[in-house]
This record gives sequence, structure tokens and C-alpha cells, in this order.
Amino acid sequence: MKKWNIRIPERKTVSALTFGCGVSTLTAAVLASKGYSSPESVIDDLQAEGLSEPFLIKDMQKAADAVNNAIDSGMKLCIYGDYDCDGIMSTAILYSYLTEIGADVMYYIPERSEGYGLNTTAIDKLSDSGVNMIITVDNGITAISEAEYIYALGMKLIVTDHHQQGDTLPRAEAVVDPHRHDCFSPFKYACGAVIALKLVAALDGGDYTMALEQFGDLAAIATIADIVSLKGENRFIAAYGMELINNTDRPALIALKEVSGLTEKAIDSRSVGFGLAPRINASGRFGSPLTALKLFLCEDYDEALPIARELDRLNNERKDAENAIISEVYDMIDASPDLIRGRIIFICGKNWHHGVIGIVASRIMEQFGKPCFIASEDNGEIRGSARSFAEFSVFGALTYAADTLVKFGGHPGAGGFTIKEGQADEFRRLLEKYALENHKTMPVAELSADAQLTPEELDIDNIRGLSVLEPFGMDNEKPLFYIENAQVMDIFPLSEGAHSKLRLKLGYTTAEALVFRCSPSQLTVKKGDICDMIVSLGVNEFRGNISPSIFVSDIRPHVFTQSKYFAGRDVFEAFLRNEELPKNYYPSMMPSREDVIKVYKGINETGTNFDTLFIRLSDLRLNYCRFAVAVEALRQLGLIRVASSDMNVSRVRVTERADLASAPVLVRLRELCGDAAERKK
Repeated sequence: MKKWNIRIPERKTVSALTFGCGVSTLTAAVLASKGYSSPESVIDDLQAEGLSEPFLIKDMQKAADAVNNAIDSGMKLCIYGDYDCDGIMSTAILYSYLTEIGADVMYYIPERSEGYGLNTTAIDKLSDSGVNMIITVDNGITAISEAEYIYALGMKLIVTDHHQQGDTLPRAEAVVDPHRHDCFSPFKYACGAVIALKLVAALDGGDYTMALEQFGDLAAIATIADIVSLKGENRFIAAYGMELINNTDRPALIALKEVSGLTEKAIDSRSVGFGLAPRINASGRFGSPLTALKLFLCEDYDEALPIARELDRLNNERKDAENAIISEVYDMIDASPDLIRGRIIFICGKNWHHGVIGIVASRIMEQFGKPCFIASEDNGEIRGSARSFAEFSVFGALTYAADTLVKFGGHPGAGGFTIKEGQADEFRRLLEKYALENHKTMPVAELSADAQLTPEELDIDNIRGLSVLEPFGMDNEKPLFYIENAQVMDIFPLSEGAHSKLRLKLGYTTAEALVFRCSPSQLTVKKGDICDMIVSLGVNEFRGNISPSIFVSDIRPHVFTQSKYFAGRDVFEAFLRNEELPKNYYPSMMPSREDVIKVYKGINETGTNFDTLFIRLSDLRLNYCRFAVAVEALRQLGLIRVASSDMNVSRVRVTERADLASAPVLVRLRELCGDAAERKK
């Protein structure tokens, strides 16, 4: 369960934005909740009309001059990219342009097995191939020793990158990176492909017309795939590029849209992020990144289609591998629930594909709402990826555990690491210690609503007015709204119970809402309940009828008090981790025999979600801790099963009576209650 955060934008700000920006009050409320206080601030972030001059980036002029001089001198150039979508698009942009103007140019993208960035083995190959100058895209800013090696072999280097620099810059003819400490360019958050596009514009004299027309689509795909902030220039490039994609004659995109099932659909940021980009990334994860690069260098549809189909096959392979690992993770958690009861989650398997470890970490983090570290042991080496949210820093945690690591890197939200042999348990211990020392109360995953939605605001024009906020993405997420005091008039199963449709009474009006991936039996509400929801909105057009669409992100009974829920959950998990609690907590955590029986009777063989069960039993006056202890006791006695895949609690058929008092969780709690009673004496 996620903590709800309902934003309440100031009325004065909403009014100022409504009139100053010429938008609906609903759109203005969303803007206000996202922190915009004036029309000017909206224009700065969300109404960028172009890209800033390329030469405002430090060393861009030097880079353009060096490349042009190298071409004029007949030097052999190599574009050195990266194996992710951004690196592939960057390579395609710069290589295509240099080829068109007659440069002697080749490309090199390392395979994932080679690791990220420049490496000496690749540099040797390029030197043997007669390369005189290497131009990096989407990498190179930290390649200090590799840069020296390039010059030792008599070659030259130009770096274009968008990652943070270290203490020193690499030796190069030019280092083009807006994150250089001495770069004062106005926009810092472009991806590698946009930096490559800016270099193309610089090589063409600084005008963007040609660069955007030819490569705006590729830069947009990379911008969305690299999950950079969709504000300012990134917002411009994403919107410009998606218009190109929707009207494309590029064989690669026509073929890729076909295999993605997007041929007849309007392309938006979601289509790119969940349709096109994963197939491009799959080449670097499960095949060779050169496959995707060759697709985007194709000039013929008949040549492009088989390559696009291969990317689609690799993407399916990626999904299969990802799901197989997730299934193993669930099995491990089911066998040892303590794996998800720590302050963080650390799970290590064997021979898991490293191309999807990061995706698995994201999914497990999203499901259980905790920072997640996933690793795999292959031939004695343990490598992994981590994902986090809110204030918990992955990089801080890895730094704290550095003595157990061969190497690591990352930033607050994500990172990678390699564990020293025999140090996995110590690594876990240090992660837990870091979490305890830095977060006495761990951050809770949140679901934020931008504004409360009244029945009167559920209007077609209002909903359509939200389109001015597109494209949506990082730092400009699709708006969510809070609906309070809706009455559930009826519930209908959809797709054989895979989804649910609700008929609601909102004030004096009725409306329908869809709840995806949740059957009626799993809902926390039932017919007749008064509920609250966080939803997104759309417009449904069917056979000439136009109506609002409500998509439920989360739903709860109106009487639900989340502060008590999360406080209880924190206490229960701290108890399971043997953390010391105030002595008076233990008696209030102890369920009576009758409490446990009531919980057991509320569970059937089909089962229901853990949180749904708690909410449905809340009228039994059970606080969260007593409920959770009761469930744990039943689980320990083998009377119920709690499946980690969906936290479904179901009965287990048994043939013998169980001694409830013997459940380890109750034994320990009784001991602690006894200690507390003795202390009172």
C-alpha cells in the first residue's frame, strides 16, 4: 500500500495561472500543485519554443572546429557510443550526419559484456583499424586513464556526454558536457542524443533547422527512454520529435511501430517509453546494440522490417527472462518472508541475466515499497543493481558498505555494485545498519494527487484542457486527482474478472470508473461503500457518444486512516526485526485467541489481498499490529499461505488441529508482554 499525498493548491495561485496562462481551472490547479506560482514560471519550464544555441555549451565550438578540421584533413573518425537506447540514438545521429557530409567515419558500441564506456581493448581495435580521432557520445566524461591511453597511441579524443564529471576532466581536444563545473549553458539536463544533435547543429554552423528535421525523432526517443526531466528544452524536443514520429517516413520507425502494434495509434510519451524504447534497449540487453543501430541506419523498409522483428523477439526474450527472475524472487520470499521485512530488500540469486537485474529491482521496489538491491552470482562474481525512492540514497548506502564491494557507482535513486567474495551477508548487514542510522522511520512510497476533483469539474472540456500539459514524463507526470466521498453503486467484473468497473455516485451525478489488474474480490470496497479514490482522467468516444473516463490508481473506504496503518506497519516490522520497542507496545500488539479465529474465518481458500483483508476486518476493532500478528501466527502454523507475488492470503487445507499458542510469533510476544508486566511491578 502506498501513502496518499493530497496536494491542495492555493486558490490565488490557481486563479493567477488560469487567467495568465489561458487554461482551465483544473489545469491551473495541476500546475499550481506542481510548484508553478506564475505564468512566467510555466513558460520557462513548459513552453520552451526551441533549443538554446549549441555554442553556449563549453567546448562546443572547439569540438565543431576539431571535427571539421579532421574531416578536411582526411582523418578517420570513430563514433564511440553506449549500448542503451540513448547511446544507440546518439551514435545514429552523429554517424548519419558525418556520413552524409562525406567524412571517413565508422562507429563502435561496446557490448554489455565489455561494460560501460571506453575500454582499452576497444581502443586497441580502433587504433589497429586506422582511426585517428574518437568521438564519444553518451559516455567519456570519467574516462581519465582511457583518454591518456588514446593519446599514447597517437589518436585524438573528443568527448560528448551528459553525465556528471569527476574531480578532473579527461584529456581531449574538447569536452562537451553541460555538467562540466565550468559550463554555464542555460540547460543542463539533456540526454546524450540531444548533445549529439547539438554537435550536428554546431557542425552545420549553429542552425538547428537541418538537425531537428533529420534527427529530432531520434533525440525525442532517447530523451524519453533516458528518463530525463521533461521540462524546458527536453519538453520541446520530446514534443517536436513525437510529431515527426507520428508523420514519419523513416523506415526504422515505420517497421518498429508495426511490430509494436502502434501503426494506427497516435504516438505519445507513453508509447515511446513502453513500446518503442524497450525494443531498442532489448538489443543491448539480450543481443547486440549493433542490431538496433543498424535498424536506424536503414534506408529501406524491406530491410528494416526483419531487424525490427528481431528487436521485438529480443524484447519478448527480455520479458521472459525478467518474469522468470521475478518468479524465482517470489519463491525465495515465500520460503523466507524475512527477505522483505528488513528496512531494505537485498536478494541474491544465481545466473540471473544482468541485462534485466535493474528492471527486476525496480519492480520489487515498486511492489513492496522499499529500497531494493538485487544481485546475481555468476562464476563466483556477485554483481547487482539497486533502486530507491524518496530520501533513501542508493549511492549513500553503497558508499557505507564500500568495504564489502569490489566496485560500485550510481546516484541517490539507482546504482550498480559488485560484491567481494564471501561478503554478501556483511553487505546486507551494512545496508540495514545504514538504513537504521539514517532513517529511523523509513521513507514510505507515495501516491500523490495534484488536486481534489469535484463532480462539477468532471467535464469533457476540463479533461481535454489537460492536454496542454503534454508530453508527460519525468518531472511532468500525468496528473492524478483525488475524489472524496464517492458511493459505490455497483461493481462489475471485466475480462473474466481480471479488471473491475465501478458505477459511482458523485454528488448528484453518476459516473463509471475502471480499476485495472484488480478483480472485484480484491477491491478494498464493496457495493454500498463510501470511498475515496486517486484517479487519472481521459475522454471516451464510442459510436458518437463522448463521456469522461475515470481510471482508478488506488481506492479505499472513506473511513480508512492511513496514519494508523503506516505507524502500525512500522511497529510490526520493527518487532519482526527484533528492534527494541517501548515496553507498553507489546500488550497492544497481542491478539486474543478470539481475534485470531476471527481473522482466520475472514480468509477463504481462494484468498484475498493482505491489505484488503485488513480493511475488510477493520470493523472487528483490530489494530494493524494485532491483525498482522494474527496472520503471521496462522502462517507459521501452516494454516494459511501468504503469496508474495500479490500478497494474497488464502487458507490451506489441513487434516490436524494446530496449537495456536505454539506459534513462534505469539510465544515471543508473550515473553515480551511478561517482561513488560514485570517491569511495571
